[in-house]
Amino acid sequence: MSSSSHSLHYNVVPGLPPGTLRAPEDALVADRIQVMQFNAEQLFEYDCATLAEALELRLPDAQTWLNINGLGNIQLLHDLGNTLNIHPLALEDALNTRQRIKTNQYEGHIYVCIKMLHWDEQGTESEQISLFLKKDLLVTLQERPGDCLDAVRFRLRRDGSRLRSQGTDYLLYAVLDAIIDHYFPWLEYIGDKFDILEEEVTIHSTSQLLTRIHALKGELMEVRRSLWPLRDVLSTLERDESGLIRRRTRPYLRDCQDHCMQILETLDTYREYSNSLMDLYLSGISNRMNEIMKVLTIISTVFIPISFVGTVYGMNFEHMPELKWRWGYVACLILMFLIAALMLGLFRYFGWFGGERTDQHQCSRRKLRLPMVTRLEDYLQQFGKALLFPSFEGEKEKSEPHADDKNQNNVETLKKEL
Repeated sequence: MSSSSHSLHYNVVPGLPPGTLRAPEDALVADRIQVMQFNAEQLFEYDCATLAEALELRLPDAQTWLNINGLGNIQLLHDLGNTLNIHPLALEDALNTRQRIKTNQYEGHIYVCIKMLHWDEQGTESEQISLFLKKDLLVTLQERPGDCLDAVRFRLRRDGSRLRSQGTDYLLYAVLDAIIDHYFPWLEYIGDKFDILEEEVTIHSTSQLLTRIHALKGELMEVRRSLWPLRDVLSTLERDESGLIRRRTRPYLRDCQDHCMQILETLDTYREYSNSLMDLYLSGISNRMNEIMKVLTIISTVFIPISFVGTVYGMNFEHMPELKWRWGYVACLILMFLIAALMLGLFRYFGWFGGERTDQHQCSRRKLRLPMVTRLEDYLQQFGKALLFPSFEGEKEKSEPHADDKNQNNVETLKKEL
């Protein structure tokens, strides 16, 4: 199964009259019609090859559910519209599988379009389910066999089920509820994929992870875009005034609306989570780049004084005593080695490489280093004052008399006044 694509192929030809039925590309041709007739006491199930056969078996006091898998049989859809008085625009919408979720009210029936999810390791796809509600009749059109409505069929087969004692409006609610609830396992599946991606991003970030995160975010956006209009659809069905949806069914539609809001909120949360994963991935890449740059910087810094030593003794002056020493070459190598070892030791002492250190070790080392650093700062400050402002210090001492001189002057002034 391929993931959702951004390129949409609408089953619309410009210039055709409204209501023209045109099968989608690669549409499956329906070869049978699944019929379920039921009332509170009994249930009948059978498959029919034609619509006429299915309608002939219809009982007058029973509710009927017709399910058609495949949109390639245009003649069957024409017969469906002519026999059951379904509006051509509703049938045209049923064949346009790329349209948004919607509902329309026509004379004598209601049309509802909803998306059902299919997913696997390759991605997520949505299938359009079209529902036509009439009095004592519900027709569902699917793109292909396989759905999430087995729970609804099981409830119909069970004796004493509430679903069998209600009308087709309640059956419409049951189908919508099953399709909406089918989104929750998909949300759990997406949540598990996010957990796996987060663990992989934390351990090791690769370009393949970025592609997977982007693909998962695209699936979320596609599902959210297709599911967003469902709130208005359920609200419209709840306020239906045609009489096809009874008042006692409306609270159940409100429950579907609550489930829809919960799914949309979860999708928004997952979308923010995908953005966080993208930021985490970029942060991991940045940290790896910083580590690489730190190693390269340390190597370059270590070789700066070594290169300086080599440059000094590589000058072509005539009088350089060290060049005549017997062990000058060995001494120069030892000096370079000691410089490199000293710098690496200082780097490790400052914690610039060599792994993370515990807070306790950092605190103890900081306590030992603080007095030494303080004394060094005092020496440097005194040396700087003496070196840069010697005259200022002397003038300051001259301009400020001692405390004894001040006291003597005060005594003499007092005697003169007396």
